[in-house]
Amino acid sequence: MQGDQNPGANPTGRNDGRVTDGGADADLATGRERWEKNFAAAEAAGRVRDADFTTLSGATVDPLYGPEPGAEPEGFERIGWPGEYPFTRGLHATGYRGKPWTIRQFAGFGNATQTNERYKMILEQGGGGLSVAFDMPTLMGYDSDDARSLGEVGHCGVAVDSAADTDILFADIPLDQVTTSMTISGPAVPVFCMYLVSAERQGADIGKLNGTLQTDIFKEYIAQKEWLFAPEPHLRLIGDLMEYCAANIPAYKPLSVSGYHIREAGATAAQELAFTLADGFGYVELGLSRGLDIDAFAPGLSFFFDAHIDFFEEIAKFRAARRIWARWLRDVYGAKTAKAQSLRFHTQTAGVSLTAQQPENNIVRTALEALSAVLGGTNSLHTNALDEVLALPSEKSAQIALRTQQVIAEETGVTNVADPLGGSWYVEALTDRIEAEAERVFDHIRTMAEIAVPSGNHPIGEMTSGILRGIEDGWFTGEIADSAFAYQQAVEKGDKRVVGVNRHTGSISDELEILRVGHEVEREQNRVLGARRAGRDAEQVRRALSDLVQAARGTGNMIEPMLAAVRVEATLGEICGALRSEWGVYTEPARF
Repeated sequence: MQGDQNPGANPTGRNDGRVTDGGADADLATGRERWEKNFAAAEAAGRVRDADFTTLSGATVDPLYGPEPGAEPEGFERIGWPGEYPFTRGLHATGYRGKPWTIRQFAGFGNATQTNERYKMILEQGGGGLSVAFDMPTLMGYDSDDARSLGEVGHCGVAVDSAADTDILFADIPLDQVTTSMTISGPAVPVFCMYLVSAERQGADIGKLNGTLQTDIFKEYIAQKEWLFAPEPHLRLIGDLMEYCAANIPAYKPLSVSGYHIREAGATAAQELAFTLADGFGYVELGLSRGLDIDAFAPGLSFFFDAHIDFFEEIAKFRAARRIWARWLRDVYGAKTAKAQSLRFHTQTAGVSLTAQQPENNIVRTALEALSAVLGGTNSLHTNALDEVLALPSEKSAQIALRTQQVIAEETGVTNVADPLGGSWYVEALTDRIEAEAERVFDHIRTMAEIAVPSGNHPIGEMTSGILRGIEDGWFTGEIADSAFAYQQAVEKGDKRVVGVNRHTGSISDELEILRVGHEVEREQNRVLGARRAGRDAEQVRRALSDLVQAARGTGNMIEPMLAAVRVEATLGEICGALRSEWGVYTEPARF
C-alpha cells in the first residue's frame, strides 16, 4: 500500500496518519533556537557525555543537522526536532550524545545457576542490563516436574519454578542497581512476584527497582500462542500489576508491548507496527478504565520491536512508531506531558532472518539489523548470536553478539549526531508510508469494535473491543499468515534473495560447536524442586493458595496475595494451576 504524500482533508473524519498541528514550530529558526536551548540545558546538567565527537578523520561534527536557514521544507512539522513532539527524531535533544542505548543481551538456559554465570559474564564484558529468557514450561506456567514439561526443561531458556530459583538466578547481582527485563507474558505476574521477593531477600530498596516485564497478552493471542486463560482474566492481572507498580515501584515498567513476536510470525513491517501500537492503545484504555492518571501510568508502558533485514524500512518503522504514539496519546487519550507521549522501545535483531545455511552470514545480518535499530533511535538493544537458528548461543557466539553492539557504539560514529538520517527524502517517504498503512489498520480495528459493541459502550475502550473481536475472529492471525505465505513464495521463486539459501549457496563453513542442554539439567531441577516442596510448610502454602483463589473471586488487587504465596515458596505451577481451576483455560476457536 502506498501512503498519500500530500496532506489534505480526510472525508472519513478519521485521522489519516498525518500530524496537522502541534509540536514542531513552523518557524525553523525558532525551532532550532528551542532545540539549542534544550541541548545547552542538558549539557549544563551533565547529561552530555565527555567524549570525542569527531569523524575518523578528525573533523568535528555538530550534535544535530536540519534544514538550512531560509529553507522552507514542506511538512517539516512532522519531522521536527529531537526531544519534542512528535518525537519523530527521538525522545531526547541530545540523542546518543547524552545516553547511548542500553546493551541488553537476552539470555537464559539450563538452570538458574548456569544462567546466573552467563549474566555475570555479560555484565563484566560491558552489558548494561539483564534480559531473562525462560524455558517453555515456565512460559506456559507449568512446573519442571509436570508431565507436560518432559524434555523441555532448560532448553529455550532458564527453568524457574519458585522464588528459590530467582534467588539463584540473580545471586550477587544487586537488583536495585541493575535494570532487569523479563520476556514472559502468560505467567508474567507470578514470575514478577518471584523477582520482587528475591529483591526483598537481597535487602534491595523495592521502590528503586527498574526494568521491564513483557506481560503483553494481546500478542500471545495474535502471534505467539502462549496464554494461560481467556483474555479477560489476563487483562485483570495486567491492570492489577499496573496499579501496583504505579503506587509502589514508579520506575518499573509493568508492560512491554511486543511487536517482535508478531514480526517473527510473518507480519510485514507495517503490520508489526500497527498491531503493536493498537495493543498499546488497548493497555492505555485498560489503565484509564482503572481510574489511573494517564500522565502517571503511560510512561510505564514500553515497546519491543523487531529489527529486520530491510535496513531503511526498519528505520522508518521506528520513527513512525514514535510519531503515531505521541499523536494518539495526546489527541485521543489526553496525555499532557512529553514523558507520557514518548514511546520508549527495546529492539532485538530478527531471529527469523537467521539461516542454518552458512550461519557465519548471520553475524553480518545481525550487525546491519542492529545498526538500523540504532539509527532508528532504540533505547535498548539485543543482538542475536550467529548460532541461535540451531541452538541456544554458545559463550563464544554470545560474546560476538555483544561485541557487535560495542563496535557500533564505539567505532562507527553513529552516536555523534541525533537522528542522522532525518530529512532524507527516502527515509521520510518510507516513514510517511508506514504511518499511513498503520492508520488504515487502526480504522479496521475500530470497525471491528463497532461490530462487537454496536452500542458504543465499550467495557474497557474502543480499541480493546476491536482487538478482542479481531482475536476471536482470527483476523490478526489470518493477516499475518497471508503475509508470511507471500514472503515464503517470494523466497522460493527467488524474487526475495537470501544469501546461502537461494543465492551464493556454495560453502566452505566448518560445523559449528553449539550449546547443548543435557537431560541431567531436567533431572537435577526436578530433584531440587522435590526437595523444596518437602522442606516447606505445606499448610502455609495451602492457605496462601486458598487466599489467592478467594482474591480471584473478588474484585480487589491480586498482587499482594500472590506475593504472599510466593514468599512461602508456592511454585509457579501451583499458582497458575489454582487460577486455572478458578478461571478455566482458553482454547482458540477452530478455523478452516
